[in-house]
Amino acid sequence: MKIRIISRYLLALFFISAGVNHFRSPEIYLAMMPPWLPAPELMNHISGAAEIAGGIGILISKTRKAAAIGLILLLLAVFPANLHVAINGWPGAAIPQWVLIARLPFQLLFIAWVLYSSDFLKNKRIQL
Repeated sequence: MKIRIISRYLLALFFISAGVNHFRSPEIYLAMMPPWLPAPELMNHISGAAEIAGGIGILISKTRKAAAIGLILLLLAVFPANLHVAINGWPGAAIPQWVLIARLPFQLLFIAWVLYSSDFLKNKRIQL
């Protein structure tokens, strides 16, 4: 089995598990949402459902590109919540601020993982 295919299945498992967790333990995600976001419960459900859909979609060749775009947009959309937590702390969690700040670059790594696992950039030349 190719490394890219294994990576794709791990990516799908990661996002599906994270999405399910939005419904199983919503308090984790609600605690990190910035106060200016409207309807935090709805936002939590939407992001959880999007993670599940993206995780499933990345496994299906016909939906892989759309799923990759959706997951990348999702990762960008949740960045403000991660930034909010890095600046203000995570209510109810005794996580040092340096750890919360160190989490921020992982959004870029997740985006790279999605691009790699989805074959989104495969056989495409990037010209500067």
